[in-house]
Amino acid sequence: MKVTLSALDTSESSFTPLVVIELAQDVKEETKEWLKNRIIAKKKDGGAQLLFRPLLNKYEQETLENQNLYLVGASKIRMLLGAEAVGLVKECNDNTMRAFTYRTRQNFKGFDDNNDDFLTMAECQFIIKHELENLRAKDEKMIPGYPQAKLYPGKSLLRRLLTSGIVIQVFPLHDSEALKKLEDTWYTRFALKYQPIDSIRGYFGETIALYFGFLEYFTFALIPMAVIGLPYYLFVWEDYDKYVIFASFNLIWSTVILELWKRGCANMTYRWGTLLMKRKFEEPRPGFHGVLGINSITGKEEPLYPSYKRQLRIYLVSLPFVCLCLYFSLYVMMIYFDMEVWALGLHENSGSEWTSVLLYVPSIIYAIVIEIMNRLYRYAAEFLTSWENHRLESAYQNHLILKVLVFNFLNCFASLFYIAFVLKDMKLLRQSLATLLITSQILNQIMESFLPYWLQRKHGVRVKRKVQALKADIDATLYEQVILEKEMGTYLGTFDDYLELFLQFGYVSLFSCVYPLAAAFAVLNNFTEVNSDALKMCRVFKRPFSEPSANIGVWQLAFETMSVISVVTNCALIGMSPQVNAVFPESKADLILIVVAVEVLASSSPSATIVSFLRPPQPCRTHALLALKFILAFAIPDKPRHIQMKLARLEFESLEALKQQQMKLVTENLKEEPMESGKEKAT
Repeated sequence: MKVTLSALDTSESSFTPLVVIELAQDVKEETKEWLKNRIIAKKKDGGAQLLFRPLLNKYEQETLENQNLYLVGASKIRMLLGAEAVGLVKECNDNTMRAFTYRTRQNFKGFDDNNDDFLTMAECQFIIKHELENLRAKDEKMIPGYPQAKLYPGKSLLRRLLTSGIVIQVFPLHDSEALKKLEDTWYTRFALKYQPIDSIRGYFGETIALYFGFLEYFTFALIPMAVIGLPYYLFVWEDYDKYVIFASFNLIWSTVILELWKRGCANMTYRWGTLLMKRKFEEPRPGFHGVLGINSITGKEEPLYPSYKRQLRIYLVSLPFVCLCLYFSLYVMMIYFDMEVWALGLHENSGSEWTSVLLYVPSIIYAIVIEIMNRLYRYAAEFLTSWENHRLESAYQNHLILKVLVFNFLNCFASLFYIAFVLKDMKLLRQSLATLLITSQILNQIMESFLPYWLQRKHGVRVKRKVQALKADIDATLYEQVILEKEMGTYLGTFDDYLELFLQFGYVSLFSCVYPLAAAFAVLNNFTEVNSDALKMCRVFKRPFSEPSANIGVWQLAFETMSVISVVTNCALIGMSPQVNAVFPESKADLILIVVAVEVLASSSPSATIVSFLRPPQPCRTHALLALKFILAFAIPDKPRHIQMKLARLEFESLEALKQQQMKLVTENLKEEPMESGKEKAT
């Protein structure tokens, strides 16, 4: 018999709390009752059909502080039907990956009617979040008790409640037991080992797991660069002819690691099922506003905002502001060079050990200023991107990432390009690169992990003392956990983590042939980064909602773009070597410009690279490197062969199933036609 949502029981008195909803302290009782009824109501009546109860009952509220906290859960059948609704993909008994359906649940590996572990806790919390976000207004014109909080048919209730300040926050609860097991295998023992990526995925979801998988992969990929760079640093430092080989290896390395990552990522996400998940039509983002109208694609009633107004905001306000910030960044850079000249003059005049240490002070100050400017600009970029009023979350993220990447790239690397190709001071370039890399890594470790962890520990001690001081004849364990977690910081996503790796990749790939120890310092930093990031995920921030992901998204393109820029940079550095300078003895500046221009053209056109082989100019070695880069990128498939075969097989089966369904409909229609004609004759 087919099980429908209307058959589910929502009156369970005991359930596993998965999600917490915190309401404002002064929320009216009629609003609470309305929200409760909408959450527990049946799907056919416009509800979410979830389980919902306050954290404290009336007796407990008299003993403990009432925080307006509510727990949300769901019955097992509701979870399974929710998994089908969101399109979760699971492994079948025949080892294939298919979209889960409740009707065919017995065909899936690990499923049992008495087994509650078929869906991970992260997947259950994702389902609840999906159901809460899809609670839509029906005939309500406003939120009961709040006439100013207007509603219209189809509006997301949760988003309106959040923007109106009625709901303070919605967050998933940690599972203390599962978290302790994860910590024991993840970061509590400082040893050189692989991370438990599958366990991280089971607890935090695919997006977080992919970040830690990429961090681990990138760290191990840096080891060959670090191993090769060490002897170059010790023995052949000033030999430009020798580090041409190092630059060549750098070009091949940056291409190969990104291509191999795509293959490894496809393997992981196929195993997790997210590679096969169908992308649903995106709903408007929470901050999107406009005049109420009908969406011409979906036919739904939603806010509409003219595209030309958004373009005017982007080109007349956002773009000039970004350009102004870039100019300010360059102005600060010139102040830094003035400080370098001052420190160098002071050292040359005195020649003491104290002034030799002073030579590093301008770079350290500049590195700190860069971090401050990056963080301030990030807030401005978020405000501007939100003000641009993008309809989709994906469009918002793309515009935000573009703004931040452009500024961070110029802010972090402009001084290095200026030193390398204008001042042509390799000694200063090594010093600046080392100082910027090490200082930024130390600051990031302190600001992102250790400082928040210390503050969270202090807050945790206060909460425990407060709960222990309460004279209550109840088990306050859950109460203590919820109170502690609701005060934790909110994890804002992997944006800052990927940005840090992106800048690190730039330091290593752009100028590492000048400072070969860059990769070694990056490896040391990343081994501690894995543990500090794991610490902040488990102990500093609230548990984030799981988000299915098939790859690292736009960051793959960002890293590949940096790889292309590194081609130009390293080719220009190769152009400064004595061998190539011998070809153009009169004008070194012209030589660098020619090499860079030729390689940019070759980078933008693979056919230009082929032509360069037929009629090679003097610096043909760089052309060969670019040709090899394109050949490697083309020769290494994004997905392994066995994954391609499985995906093709599933596509074939889907087409066959569609054909059979169409044939069935045609057959039924043919059977009905003679019956109808017979009735007509009888009439």
